[in-house]
Amino acid sequence: MIPKDLKYTDTHEWIKIDGEIGIIGVTEYGLEKLGDVVYLELPEVGSTVKQGEAFGVIESVKAAVELVSPVTGEVEEVNETAKNSPENLINDPYGESWLIKVRIEDPEELNKLLDANSYEPLTKE
Repeated sequence: MIPKDLKYTDTHEWIKIDGEIGIIGVTEYGLEKLGDVVYLELPEVGSTVKQGEAFGVIESVKAAVELVSPVTGEVEEVNETAKNSPENLINDPYGESWLIKVRIEDPEELNKLLDANSYEPLTKE
């Protein structure tokens, strides 16, 4: 199931908007495609991420993939639990398994992202 209240990238990241903060994670489909996640590299609090650019790395037994930021902004919080136990990301991909929280610099960037209906066909490939 693809939550309707989120925005998506074509590289399988999601973002939930909470005021000026964007909560970012990896979609269930993206995690299933990766398989067993063994390592997660995330940015430091206070660093800047840019829309469409890598902000970290997620590694599984199959592959290492760059995490691509859906928005530009400053990292406000990093999910240390996810970082320390990346194998559990699949258990709650749209809840407790968020990766970073970012103060959104330009809300207009959200218009470039996919809604649930536009993202769904990417999960059928």
